[in-house]
Amino acid sequence: MDAEKKKPMVSDAGAWAMNVVSAVGLIMANKQLMSNGGYGFSFATTLTGFHFTMTALVGWISNATGLSVSKHVPLWELLWFSIVANMSITGMNLSLMLNSVGFYQISKLSIIPVVCMMEYFLHSKHYSSRVIMAVTAVAVGVGICTVTDVEIKNKGLLCACVAVFCTSLQQITIGSLQKKYDIGSFELLSKTAPIQAISLLLFGPFADYYLNGHSLLTYHYSMGATSFILLSCILAVFCNTSQYLCIGRFSATSFQVLGHMKTVCVLVLGWLLFDSALTLKNILGMLLAVVGMVVYSWAMEHEKKVKISPDIRVDSKLDGEDDMLLEKDNGVAKPDIELAR
Repeated sequence: MDAEKKKPMVSDAGAWAMNVVSAVGLIMANKQLMSNGGYGFSFATTLTGFHFTMTALVGWISNATGLSVSKHVPLWELLWFSIVANMSITGMNLSLMLNSVGFYQISKLSIIPVVCMMEYFLHSKHYSSRVIMAVTAVAVGVGICTVTDVEIKNKGLLCACVAVFCTSLQQITIGSLQKKYDIGSFELLSKTAPIQAISLLLFGPFADYYLNGHSLLTYHYSMGATSFILLSCILAVFCNTSQYLCIGRFSATSFQVLGHMKTVCVLVLGWLLFDSALTLKNILGMLLAVVGMVVYSWAMEHEKKVKISPDIRVDSKLDGEDDMLLEKDNGVAKPDIELAR
């Protein structure tokens, strides 16, 4: 964490770029890997276990070679975080299976207001009207792009609520743990990844069998499928690392709002690479979302400047008082000292 404060290896813009590029690449790779027109690997939860296994391996190599320094985090906090994160992953998969795609997208968009409310209640964080308007514009724009049919089932609604709550809590906890234990983003990921990997590899195949009725043992691992699984794992390492990095430097709300740039990129790439339909409604929604992101960035910068200005005035006042004190030496005024000299 100290290294990140003094001289970050990755700039803020670089962290966001890494997250967007790796996440979009991961979605494209998984689409080819998991679609019926691709390799038909329909084991999403187990694949996530593979992702965290690769991440844990990279973290172990980094610690063993001295590239990163391991810091102490209580085991119970790591276990609690891993349970919340795994419930988020499983809940999202179940929500996608039980609900329509439209309601699944709405549930993902609802993460933004839930994160805002959690940060308000847990960290007493307040938002200006500009930020609220920008967040609303992003949510509405992405909703216009992605939401089509909306079909809700009781079990699906329950899974969506659990997924949204756990996802929001997980992302807020990432930033809280980094600040609480003064630990870097990659170091924290290196500690949580092994626990998530073991638990997802143990329970993932059963969850996937419940979701799609297919057994992992009966899947035919061709050379192409194996290559895309490996590519997916490599991209996931960059995606997970940049997620922890962005949340640690900014906030869970910023990660959610600006993270919807990935949705816009996926829609555009889907149109370019997979001949997906791109209607006027999609284009207008993307434009609204992008405008909302720009306004959000401007509003957050404005709030930072407003917070910094009082601190500067206080520092200037203190500096003035220090100068007055320095003008005296043991009760003798500075002009008197100069006259004596």
